[in-house]
Amino acid sequence: MGFLAPWFLAGALALGVPVFVHLLRRQTVTPRPFSSLMFFERGIQSSTRHRRLRYLLLFALRALLVAMVVLAFANPYLKRTNAGASGRLLVVVVDNSFSMRAGAGGGSSATRFEEAKREALQVLRAKPGGQRAQVMALGSELQVLTQPVPDAGTLRAAIEGMQQGDSKGSYGELGRGMRALAETVHTPIELHLFSDMQRTAMPGNFADMVLPGNVKLELHTIGSSAPADVPNWTVESVDAPAQLADPKDRRRSRVTAVVAGLGTPAAVKLVSLVVNGRTVASKRVDVPTNGRVKVELEPLDIPYGFSKCEVRVAAVDGKADAFPADDASLFTVRRSDPERVLFVHGAGDTRSQIYFGAALGAAAESSFVLQPVSVEQSGDADPGRYAFVVLSDTGPLPTILENAVVKYVKDGGSVLIAAGTSAARRGKVPVLGAEVTEGKSYTRESGGFATVGQVDGTHPVTGVAVDASLGKDVVQSGVGGGWGEVKVFYAAQMDAVKAGTRVLVRLGDGTPLLMDKTLGEGHMLVFASGFENLTNDLPLQPGFVPFVDRAARYLSGEDKLGGARVVDTFVQLRSAEGGKVGAGVEVVDPEGKRPLSLAEAGTVQSYPLSRSGFYQLRYANGKDAVVGVNPDRRESDLEAIPADVLKLWSGSAGTDREAANAATGAAMEKKDSAYSVWWWVMLVALAAAVAESVVGSRYLGTQREEA
Repeated sequence: MGFLAPWFLAGALALGVPVFVHLLRRQTVTPRPFSSLMFFERGIQSSTRHRRLRYLLLFALRALLVAMVVLAFANPYLKRTNAGASGRLLVVVVDNSFSMRAGAGGGSSATRFEEAKREALQVLRAKPGGQRAQVMALGSELQVLTQPVPDAGTLRAAIEGMQQGDSKGSYGELGRGMRALAETVHTPIELHLFSDMQRTAMPGNFADMVLPGNVKLELHTIGSSAPADVPNWTVESVDAPAQLADPKDRRRSRVTAVVAGLGTPAAVKLVSLVVNGRTVASKRVDVPTNGRVKVELEPLDIPYGFSKCEVRVAAVDGKADAFPADDASLFTVRRSDPERVLFVHGAGDTRSQIYFGAALGAAAESSFVLQPVSVEQSGDADPGRYAFVVLSDTGPLPTILENAVVKYVKDGGSVLIAAGTSAARRGKVPVLGAEVTEGKSYTRESGGFATVGQVDGTHPVTGVAVDASLGKDVVQSGVGGGWGEVKVFYAAQMDAVKAGTRVLVRLGDGTPLLMDKTLGEGHMLVFASGFENLTNDLPLQPGFVPFVDRAARYLSGEDKLGGARVVDTFVQLRSAEGGKVGAGVEVVDPEGKRPLSLAEAGTVQSYPLSRSGFYQLRYANGKDAVVGVNPDRRESDLEAIPADVLKLWSGSAGTDREAANAATGAAMEKKDSAYSVWWWVMLVALAAAVAESVVGSRYLGTQREEA
């Protein structure tokens, strides 16, 4: 036992107060009238009787009260030594990623997730009663379900109430979470991980999953680790149009799927195309051993509006699939009449509409009809009737049209502006309003041309390729997407930062060539040159058709209104600028629930797609959409992490890390901790004060009787 403030023990001198009250108090004499004292003999009366302690119980209570108050101010504490499991935090982590939907194997009909929960409950049952434990779930993120508590009922309820997810597993998130936990919990941590130990859940850098020195990892592998024991056929990817105008158009009305076998023998599979619950096409395919096969399904016969589609793979020869949950891939297709595109061009610009119209018609994924009109004839044009607007080397626009286009963009429309040579003469880019500092003619200045020096590959227009099998963006670095071959002879130079634009393509001398700006709920895509072959040779390059295709789908919002997404991605509901403040959005998840509250519906900018299935969306600009959401296809590969890597991770390979863990754990287990007993002392003082009051009232009554 010790004291945190021992100098307060000097207050023990106050114990003399009860002694003075009970022993040294003066004898009180009550004078009485008497006639004469002449016949009394003078003598000395002894005072020994008056110097004895009286009312010992009252004295003891008063002394105890003073002593407890002094002791409380000294703040006493008891030393405790952490020993054994009572000083160790037990952390139970259950993997609830999509791959845990596979069968557990071994003749059991349960899934891996159900088996993991069962084994986790067994570990909790073996926990000592006083040991603290914590329950977590691991998917793409580490989700904390309980705080460190010793209550077995709370921990058991967290395990039993855990839900199966559709996310991709990440052991890197587990490592980061444990490192953060070790900074706040300064006791040894015993970590039990219940997972299928999927190889694809490992991060690119092994250091991301390394655990702190005070964490002891116990791995519980669920399911078989041999690929041959878990054969799995899956729909690896699907290529389908997001929008379709004519189901009879064989060039566009088709679906291409890739069926893959993972740890599988050669087999015959039936691949089916299902539209709104009805099978419209089927094919038998031979899938080679551990191989892939491409399947084309046509026609894509769909009604007008959004159709919920999926490609399914089923067994024909009776060979079992260990993971039937990934035997389908969801997507949506929207059928509508070809949308019109308003193409406003200058009077002298006759080539742009030819090149742009030919590229738009050749784009395999687009369903647009170009409607060209000169700037002189565009005064009564209504931008709201078109999918998007193109302004090509127009010069000054009619005021009515320019105001209508600005309003159109703010309300959710989009415009593609080719500045051309007229912007420099006017000094401003129409609609954008940015000032043009100069028109750079590279033919005159350097006698040649400028080339592209940098491309932002993260933007949908400049070459982001989405790998459907991996569910991730493949970001280009440097110059890509065909832009490296473009020769630019003329470009209008403007201050992109002042204009508030994002530069997507930049020339070698730093001049912005392609920019994007958000205005309200819409976008403005600005090309600093022209769409004819005089200011640049982009229309003559092979990359011009893909560029026009991606730009058309981006500006029309076609990619947002349908197609397929991957679990754990986000769908944007409104722009960051919030063009329509307070405009409600609506999200209906695959279970038919509306997860957004009224307050969130008026402010939220994006929504996470956390479950697989079909989501129905109503954007802030009033457009409706239906998207199919699929799990990350890397979860279909059930191959486990090699045993030697698991040993290295758990620290059981006899490395220096094991010795460091043991030394740290032993030192922390022997560490003494101070346990303050201040509250207990105050409770004793309170009890003494109450008892003193009761006994003191009886003492005063006795004094009155003696008097």
